[in-house]
Amino acid sequence: MKEIPEKKLSVFEKYLTLWVLLCIGAGIVLGKTAPGVAFRLDSLAVYEVSIPIAVCLFFMMYPIMVKIDFAEVIKAGKTPRPVILTMVINWCIKPFTMYLIATFFLGYIFKDYLPGTEIIKDGSTVDIYRSYISGAILLGIAPCTAMVLMWGYLARGNDGLTLVMVAINSLTMLVFYAPLGGFLLKVNKMPIPWETIVLSVLIYVALPLVSGYFSRKWIIKTKGLVWFQQKFLHFLTPVSITALLATLVLLFSFKGDVIITQKQAILFIAIPLFIQTCFIFAIGYALARFFRLAYRDAAPAAMIGASNHFEVAIATSTMLFGLSSGASLATVVGVLIEVPVMLMLVKICLKTQNWFK
Repeated sequence: MKEIPEKKLSVFEKYLTLWVLLCIGAGIVLGKTAPGVAFRLDSLAVYEVSIPIAVCLFFMMYPIMVKIDFAEVIKAGKTPRPVILTMVINWCIKPFTMYLIATFFLGYIFKDYLPGTEIIKDGSTVDIYRSYISGAILLGIAPCTAMVLMWGYLARGNDGLTLVMVAINSLTMLVFYAPLGGFLLKVNKMPIPWETIVLSVLIYVALPLVSGYFSRKWIIKTKGLVWFQQKFLHFLTPVSITALLATLVLLFSFKGDVIITQKQAILFIAIPLFIQTCFIFAIGYALARFFRLAYRDAAPAAMIGASNHFEVAIATSTMLFGLSSGASLATVVGVLIEVPVMLMLVKICLKTQNWFK
């Protein structure tokens, strides 16, 4: 059998954790040397939506959405089991295990070691541990639609099936993200205006999704598929991560004092996120083996459930609670651990291919 050539991560993707750490440093320096800059940028808002942040977050999402060929979604019926498995994990299991695991660690085990309260965007005073849990919830209800394409490829999974599941995730988020987010945040006793969370989904998921769909059709029609794949997508490759890093600089310009005085908070948030990621992967991988899926279908099905769409989570937490909130900090910790943990799971998949037919 011909060996599948190994695909390398781009510089942005391979060293994403390093870039995030550098942005943390840059944000802290900005917050200390020019504390009014980020506040002035955030004050440029329409209906509580920060215009600079909205622009950055749109460019996070658009490069992801424009890659999706939604004509492939109709082919999912030919291989329904991995798609159904992924849907069940993403919407029936993962959000609730994230809430339970985050609550257990942040609400009980680490609670006494965390700061007391904070004031969020709407002026409410909340317990900081509830804010961290809220960020974890927003991560847990956002299935990955971006770098999972890379994880699936590195694990030698079924790229076509991965693309179909990415497209389905993008569409189902429009339906399930707001109701699940509103429900779990209410359970966590966080003040949530429904209008805000629905608006955040429309701005940060629907707008880039629709823009990506129509611009993809127009570009392919006028320039051709080859130009679109080889030129346009190549140009967009660093755009999403660059926009993410620009947002993180603003975020950490607010959170610099917390990071300096409460360094352990990063670790305390990372522990339940790491456990959740490994737990969901194990569930998905075990169920894939139980249902006798081929390895090429099992690997991406498990990893899509394990990884998170941190761009949407960051965008939503920023809009709901503000850049300076603990919830936004928790979603950024999700970025910090995403690449190393998912690369670890890719290696586990490659070493266990013989478990599957």
